[in-house]
Amino acid sequence: MPASARHNVATMTVTFAEKLARIPHYEPGISLDDAKARAQTSDAVKLASNESPLPPHPQVIEAIAAAAGDINRYPDPEARVLRSRIAERCETEPGRIAVSNGSCEILLAAAEALCEPDAEIVYAWPSFSMYPHMAALSGAREIRVPLADGWVHDLDAMHEEVTAATQIVVVCNPNNPTGTYLPAERIAAFVESVPEHVTVILDEAYIEYQAVDHPDATIDLLPDHPNLVLLRTFSKVYGLAGLRVGYALCSAQFRAAVDAVRQPFSVNLLAQTAAAEALLHQDDVANRVEKNIVERMFVEEGLGELGLEIADSQANFVWVGLGDRDESELVEALARAGVAVRPGAALGAEGNLRVTYGNRDENQRFLTAMADAI
Repeated sequence: MPASARHNVATMTVTFAEKLARIPHYEPGISLDDAKARAQTSDAVKLASNESPLPPHPQVIEAIAAAAGDINRYPDPEARVLRSRIAERCETEPGRIAVSNGSCEILLAAAEALCEPDAEIVYAWPSFSMYPHMAALSGAREIRVPLADGWVHDLDAMHEEVTAATQIVVVCNPNNPTGTYLPAERIAAFVESVPEHVTVILDEAYIEYQAVDHPDATIDLLPDHPNLVLLRTFSKVYGLAGLRVGYALCSAQFRAAVDAVRQPFSVNLLAQTAAAEALLHQDDVANRVEKNIVERMFVEEGLGELGLEIADSQANFVWVGLGDRDESELVEALARAGVAVRPGAALGAEGNLRVTYGNRDENQRFLTAMADAI
């Protein structure tokens, strides 16, 4: 290639879409390797990403191993076995189920499928840090509604923000990062009050962990509200975070809309296999929830003895208020002690920590490190 041509190639300016400047940076929780590197101990515990401390059910692992020999083939693009088992579990029709590469994929696809640049998306804040991406990618206008006292959703305030331009309202229940929960009857009243042109996405990633209602209570709302979408995931209570598989209970029209803007084969073979098998072990789910409640009470009691304020959690993590303590210094002190937690600044509320419940040894490690740090 002539020197002049090489020069022209090197100085060419590539133009990227303007929306890139709007998209916020997603900051995941610290990895276990990073936690170990930062710790002043020979080991570390990761309590930063709301993962289950329990591995998948043994038969799930066996199913993954058995399916591994077929990974030279594409997965079923319709995920028929998985959707059939979800439908059986939730007493609905397979056609009313969309499966996805984590529930995040459906959130982003919903924004792309439903929103024009002049549309509005309403959600509470602080809440799941993926929600700001929905408006940024679609060009819609986001409306953030502050949480009420006690770190709970202010549904009345959210309702007041709904206009003719509103396309999507997102309610995270239990809420991430605060762990707070609104009873199903309050959710039902809110859905009833929202105009039919608005799609209400009820993000229930942690629904199995709450002990207020039956986890299926909101499913009963679906037949009367075609504008309602329930998002759920296998990443939390089922212990399949590494495989990234979620699903939506929704209308057939919503499923068709999000499928139209997504790539095919988004849920891989091993993820479909694992999730389909995991659904067959609801006794294991109940056991995981029970263990989480025991550890929740243990951690909450320990934090109370330290004089720290916490939100009323109905999830697998706790939201800890730090008062006038410096958040970054405390996070660093915990890291040096080998405990990785999620700082509130990255989640929209500086001065707080989000800490996942681990097993008993991990939780005791956190409480001891927290006592030393403060």
